Amino acid sequence: MRCIYCHNRDTWDVNAGSEYTPQEIIDEMKKYMDYIKFSGGGITVTGGEPVLQAEFVTEVFRLAKELGVHTALDTNGYADIEKVEELIKYTDLVLLDIKHAREDKHKIITGVSNEKIKRFAMYLSGQGVPIWIRYVLVPGYTDDENDLKMASAFISKLKTVEKIEVLPYHSMGAYKWEKLGQKYELEGLKEPSVKDVERAKRILSGK
Repeated sequence: MRCIYCHNRDTWDVNAGSEYTPQEIIDEMKKYMDYIKFSGGGITVTGGEPVLQAEFVTEVFRLAKELGVHTALDTNGYADIEKVEELIKYTDLVLLDIKHAREDKHKIITGVSNEKIKRFAMYLSGQGVPIWIRYVLVPGYTDDENDLKMASAFISKLKTVEKIEVLPYHSMGAYKWEKLGQKYELEGLKEPSVKDVERAKRILSGK
């Protein structure tokens, strides 16, 4: 995905960053085991997009589960089911971004169709995996009432949704685009109000 409002534009380069083995990640996590046990927390893999490295994340989660640690996957869901089936077996919770319910608007925002995301969400539901839905509210792009109702209708089909979060658009990542010599398309766009966010959450929750 290439979201026009992405605040982590620097993570798009899949060849950047540092390399670790799954065991090195777990060894780092072990330093915080006392706190994890005390707080009831766990390990969350985010990105960029973690399903791009599904085999790696699967091994991280498998090792974490051996230690009794809760696992959470923070993803946009743009995945081929057959490539993530093993990963989902070791995943306790999925934080799933729903960018837009309408395919044409989803393509405008992300550059790709939303069909894979819908299939992925339905797969999670069918496997009984708890889901937290996250929806970024972008004025003029994702806040139309009919679009929100369409998203709500889809979410209502998922049987394992535990929470719906509406995240207000912000431009704090715009400077990253500029540093990379890229044009930030939403320059000057105002952030939604608290009232706008509450309205969207009410609609998405089917209230």
